[in-house]
Amino acid sequence: MNRKTAILLSIAALLAVLAMAWKVNKDYAAFRNTSGTPSSFSGSEKPVKGDTLVEASTGDASILNPILAADSASVDIVNLVYNGLVKYDKNIILTGDLAESWSVSKDGLVITFNLRKGVKWQDGIEFTADDVEFTFKKLTAPETKSPYKSSYEVINRLEKTGRYSVKVYYSKPFAPALESWGMGILPKHLFENSDVNTSKYNYEPVGTGAYKFKTWNRVRDLRLEYNGEYFEGRPYLEKYIYRIIPDQSVQFMELKAGGIDLMGLTPDMYVKQTENSEFKARFSKYRYPAFQYVYLGLNNLSPFFSDKKVRLAVSTAIDKKEIINGVILGLGSEATGPFPNGSWAYNKNVKNSPCDLNVSGKLLSEAGWKDADGDGILEKAGKKFIFTLMTNQGNKQRETIAVMIQSQLKKLGIKVNISIVAWPVFINEYVDKKKFDAVVLGWNLGRDPDCYDIFHSSKTGEKEYNFVSYKNEEVDRLLIEGRETFDYAKRKKIYNRIHELIAGDVPYVFL
Repeated sequence: MNRKTAILLSIAALLAVLAMAWKVNKDYAAFRNTSGTPSSFSGSEKPVKGDTLVEASTGDASILNPILAADSASVDIVNLVYNGLVKYDKNIILTGDLAESWSVSKDGLVITFNLRKGVKWQDGIEFTADDVEFTFKKLTAPETKSPYKSSYEVINRLEKTGRYSVKVYYSKPFAPALESWGMGILPKHLFENSDVNTSKYNYEPVGTGAYKFKTWNRVRDLRLEYNGEYFEGRPYLEKYIYRIIPDQSVQFMELKAGGIDLMGLTPDMYVKQTENSEFKARFSKYRYPAFQYVYLGLNNLSPFFSDKKVRLAVSTAIDKKEIINGVILGLGSEATGPFPNGSWAYNKNVKNSPCDLNVSGKLLSEAGWKDADGDGILEKAGKKFIFTLMTNQGNKQRETIAVMIQSQLKKLGIKVNISIVAWPVFINEYVDKKKFDAVVLGWNLGRDPDCYDIFHSSKTGEKEYNFVSYKNEEVDRLLIEGRETFDYAKRKKIYNRIHELIAGDVPYVFL
């Protein structure tokens, strides 16, 4: 799933209040109305230009380059600074961005993009087809550490047909082709004489977007200001500040004190702490359906989780209902596989096995794990079943899920140590380098069900998304087939089977 082009949830109410294309990837959000009265929008009021929006994030960005950014904090900023050729509108329909129009050949193998004229990079240089060609070459270069390569490696060539037009020739049908061109385009004149992986412009970005980079104080805040030359017109908000506040309870205090304007709410905040009249008088609160899932990722190369029976035993021992009710106060549903139940690829016939410690114990015994010395901890070949479960600092939901999993697996004779690590270190030093046994994480998903980058066995390199090292030959074949199939009914059948196979192999425990 391309996190750069993933459809993050549009907040219609905030679109109205702020009069800008605002996208967030949070389930619950609160917005501070600076006037002190509830912010409602009937459609008759006219938005006012100016002011600053201050948003809180639990983690800092790591890199501000659209073809390299792989974490949500980085993508949040990249989406404001850069543009792709296409984008999704608030009705989740692909529309033009840097491309004003396009056409697709009857066989689906050629896309012709007609680019906007007069678009300027934020340093005043004109955007042209040279930049699109350059971005494509960098995306597919062997030395570029991009997790998004697979969507562009199916391209035979990209041809400039004019200063403002390009043709993209595919080697085979590729269903997510158009969506993939939501990737942010890089400025050739700034990157061409430097290593794209280490360029200073990865930290001082220059894009074509509504906002331009101003300052970045690591682990404190990142500041943007409006781009007066933005091709869609000056945005209503003058400045944007992305404050790094790792603790959501501290964020909530800052919200109430006026230190931030927008934050994602925890379920406890949403249900219990925001229903009083004082809060309602000062704030607007929203809830949206989430196109995402949370999971327990099991390193399939770990000596603990290389055996499918062990992974299935762990899955069967985890009480998802208890987690949903205890952690998110019932504001969610059980996941059964890699597609949420709002996706057309979701297989309704795949069901979760009921939580059953007897079944789990039998599976572990068959896999050779037994309590040989009576200390209550399983062992095999002299190795105790003691593993470390990691998640990122600042996400109380994930921390609580880790504690609940620890408690549930203890009943089986499995000891779980919990490690909470700051987001950049967690991703860069542990997840990307596969130095973990298990992790609690989540995916924000695009509307297209293509999950090649997450589950194909070729995508296990550093900075790639199959960091649990999952491998299934049939899944590999079907993932490719799904990308090359345009017929909806056939694609649905393919992804239904993928759903079934991945759920059965348990590379993740889908929570």
